[in-house]
Amino acid sequence: MNKLPEEFKKRMEEMLGEEYDAFLKSYGEDRRPGLRVNMLRERAGTLEDAPLFGMRPIPWAPDGFYYDPLTRPGKNPLHEAGAYYIQEPSAMAVAALSGVKPGMRVLDLCAAPGGKSTQLASMLAGKGILYSNEIHPARAKILSQNIERMGIPNALVLNEDPEKLAERFPLYFDTVIADAPCSGEGMFKKEEEAIPNWSEENVELCARRQAGILDCAAEMTTPGGTLVYSTCTFAPQENEMNAAKFVMRHPDFQIVDIPTLLGPEYMEKTGLAAGRPEYAAGEEIPGRILESISGTIRLWPHRLEGEGHFLAVFRKEGSALRRRAAGGKTLKDREAIRLFKEFCKEALTERGSAKLAAAEETGGSGAALTLFGKELYRIPENVRLDGLKVLRPGLHLGTPKKNRFEPSHALAAALEEEDVKCSAELSDGSEEVRGDGNAARAYLRGESLEAQDCARIRGDKGWCLVTDCGFSCGWGKLSGDRIKNHYPKGLRRPY
Repeated sequence: MNKLPEEFKKRMEEMLGEEYDAFLKSYGEDRRPGLRVNMLRERAGTLEDAPLFGMRPIPWAPDGFYYDPLTRPGKNPLHEAGAYYIQEPSAMAVAALSGVKPGMRVLDLCAAPGGKSTQLASMLAGKGILYSNEIHPARAKILSQNIERMGIPNALVLNEDPEKLAERFPLYFDTVIADAPCSGEGMFKKEEEAIPNWSEENVELCARRQAGILDCAAEMTTPGGTLVYSTCTFAPQENEMNAAKFVMRHPDFQIVDIPTLLGPEYMEKTGLAAGRPEYAAGEEIPGRILESISGTIRLWPHRLEGEGHFLAVFRKEGSALRRRAAGGKTLKDREAIRLFKEFCKEALTERGSAKLAAAEETGGSGAALTLFGKELYRIPENVRLDGLKVLRPGLHLGTPKKNRFEPSHALAAALEEEDVKCSAELSDGSEEVRGDGNAARAYLRGESLEAQDCARIRGDKGWCLVTDCGFSCGWGKLSGDRIKNHYPKGLRRPY
């Protein structure tokens, strides 16, 4: 509490008035960490039912839970299996209130490390398409790893600046999420190292940068679509003022009144608060726009169990447009697809093969199987990606080799036990869902498994999906009573 900048405390006291003492007191309270169950996994319900990590529900985030930090869920093998994502509770409100539904075309514009993207993917339920973008290369790599770990089949990961994307994808997305880089005031308790870097000058710099990001997001939002803007700061310049000025620059957007849609009972139960029009007051802001600011959402750390956050949902006037870019197949593409189909016939069930089928096989529109470099991907829709910095153009299926196909770890993460002909379960299921058995830890260390290490094995040879408590961990190669470990070397951990 004493570390907080004096200028920051003075401004917060002016903003909060009689609530200021409660706000300041919240910095002396223990932080409430959260995790979100991965609803793309069919066994997700078993986690919600199990008394694992001392979990209790986060009221504004379906599938979100507070956990006891002493249980260290990040060290549990189920974390590596993508059973859940560790995420700050307040940050879960952004996707939860975005209105995203299966079948939509969604852009997460500032996506790293991937909390909101993985949550949006759960809401899409494998239908539609998610573009996850991060401008910083190192953070984009982490984002891509999290997309893979969570087994997301319909996401692309890009490493582009917003201006480049706005040129390529005008009026393209049903929903754009702009969780913009900010001064980080709302995370001071979680990230104390950010406190010395705070200044009012940086707040103003962030506000200008956020305005530019919002303008790019507006260009990519289709008529009738939704733009969600969020920050993890308290500064009015970055929140209510930016929202008001955005509507002034873009009169075809209106602020959606989220508090009214949720209702007063829900707002009181969850601790969510309406944005404050007085924070955006100024002669240059028309009265009708100021009034609409009360439709935004504030998450205050003294009113709920979470850090500081702000979000505004904008609706664009008009009816949705659809634009689609076509692509063709090369000879190399066709040979890679042939080898992949042979793998599917040998290793997957009908259900698993149907999951990965391309549009030309189903008679529908959308997904395409395409080589990206030397790797085969299932691209969620047949879109042009030339000229863009792409880390992951969809679901990585694997690598075509000479007369064979080697499946990727991403493919394992996207499959369930029922999707494969051969599987090895490491948990005997006789106890509570724990995910911390010796066999699972040995597998994640890269060790081969014996049949006696497994609770059960289906199938007799070939590519084998290794699972723990029903959650996919990765591939093995079954031969006799031995499973050769194919867990990626770069992911192995010294459990």
